[in-house]
Amino acid sequence: MGVYLVSVGAEEWFDDEEDGWGEVAAGLNAELTRRGLPTYENVPAETAFAPGSGQAFEEKLTPSTTGFFTLCQTHLSREESEILCGWTVIVPFSLEEEIWLPIESADHESMVAGAPQVLPLAEKLAAAIDLPPETPATCDNLDLSRWIRHEAKELATTRTGPWTKDLDTAFYVALFLRAAQHSIRRGCPIICT
Repeated sequence: MGVYLVSVGAEEWFDDEEDGWGEVAAGLNAELTRRGLPTYENVPAETAFAPGSGQAFEEKLTPSTTGFFTLCQTHLSREESEILCGWTVIVPFSLEEEIWLPIESADHESMVAGAPQVLPLAEKLAAAIDLPPETPATCDNLDLSRWIRHEAKELATTRTGPWTKDLDTAFYVALFLRAAQHSIRRGCPIICT
């Protein structure tokens, strides 16, 4: 099993069944309305998977997070770290402050953050470790995970820099960077599940 970050299409986002995110979608829209903001209705449909197309996002969180959390403590404030690392859902539009939603079907709250707020924090960390431009721009089907395990190790022998000191940390920096970019580019939510 494990924990994944995945993009969600309209069918699953508005689905009230057990595996759907309808409860979160409804709660988010209610809170947006309460704040005087437009509701989030323009979620794109799920697209057929095509490797390298950049139409979907899926990555598994398997490496150690120790170095990544240390990097966050070094370069981000506590509040910034919570925005970058604490969300359950990111949405493609700006939220001045995150939204906490109680979820009746689970025993927790979901934090919804705006990808435009997550992106500059991830960019700050990417600059701090000099994340190489060869890092995959799309993460359709564990593309980033495969790159870190294989190509990144080889690249690290010729393209040195802070990113090579801890590839697990580089993975998480790239993961949050690409998740925020994907959400904004596709106009879709990304969930941690």
